[in-house]
Amino acid sequence: MKASVYHDVNDFRLKDMETPNIGYGEVLLKLKACGVCGTDIHKAIHRSVPPETVLGHEFAGEIVMIGEGVTKFNVGDRVVGAIHVPCFTCHYCQRQQYTLCPEFKQTNIVPGGFSEYIHLSERHVRHLLFKIPDSMSYLHASLAEPVACCIHGQKAADIRPGDNVLIMGAGPIGLIHGQLLKHKDVSKVIISDISSYKLKKAKKFGIDYPVNIKNENLKAVVNQVTNNEGVDIVIIAAGISSLLPEAIQLLRRGGRVICFSPFEQNSEVQIDASRFFKDEISIVGTYSVSPFEFEEAIIHISNGTIDAKSMITHEMSLDQVGEAINFAANPAEKVIKVVITD
Repeated sequence: MKASVYHDVNDFRLKDMETPNIGYGEVLLKLKACGVCGTDIHKAIHRSVPPETVLGHEFAGEIVMIGEGVTKFNVGDRVVGAIHVPCFTCHYCQRQQYTLCPEFKQTNIVPGGFSEYIHLSERHVRHLLFKIPDSMSYLHASLAEPVACCIHGQKAADIRPGDNVLIMGAGPIGLIHGQLLKHKDVSKVIISDISSYKLKKAKKFGIDYPVNIKNENLKAVVNQVTNNEGVDIVIIAAGISSLLPEAIQLLRRGGRVICFSPFEQNSEVQIDASRFFKDEISIVGTYSVSPFEFEEAIIHISNGTIDAKSMITHEMSLDQVGEAINFAANPAEKVIKVVITD
């Protein structure tokens, strides 16, 4: 089979690899679509994975082989899933903190989503594989994983009806958050970015106040929208740690910051720590996704809560993964979501 293999920055090579074998309880999946995620971009640009890695985890595909003991699925089923599976029995899993499970990152799809086929373990098949409706295209289904991640993150935000919410970053994740929020009976949603293209998309998705921070004062907009009270929730959807002090400044008393995107390793920022006591604010980190958000994500894509057609701006082929990474990473490009298709 063919796979796009990462070797270094700007060095992806299309290679022949052995098609994975499957065992008891396992399945072989023919990849039909795999989204380019911000973490794929981060790993490729910052060399945070070793050479010979096959990236990609936002996959949708068709089951072409099932192992003995598989009863939930059949050959020909159209499915989506994710890369990591918790153990469900450890200290963290018992507290429903599934993404902190020590075994979570030890589980992986093989070799990765930027390939023709992937092997899914028995644990994946049992807990983290979901059928998609016949009416849903593989292209649109590839959004299930990032949508599920955003649902997972918003659980941590404890969003209430009538809340005012600020999203910092209008990339794919920020725009998914915005669309989900508009179906939660929140009051107003503000989103900030430096890309006029992305902010126009945000307006199309019904987000109330797109703010271009190159020529608008974000604090002034927040004060105007909230009558100088500040927002109830800030979702940081860009991997820029310097956004954290600003987010805290824009919070209402009792508000909460959700750190959704990965910050730079060992990055340090200065924040007004007095607010934790006098204003009872909080900062919460949220990572990845558990198996319990996927069915909701599939429903949101199916019923149009997530405008999948407008979100996916570009399709590229397996031999263009390196090009897709650079294209999606370039803030000057008019791109939201790139999906690799067969």
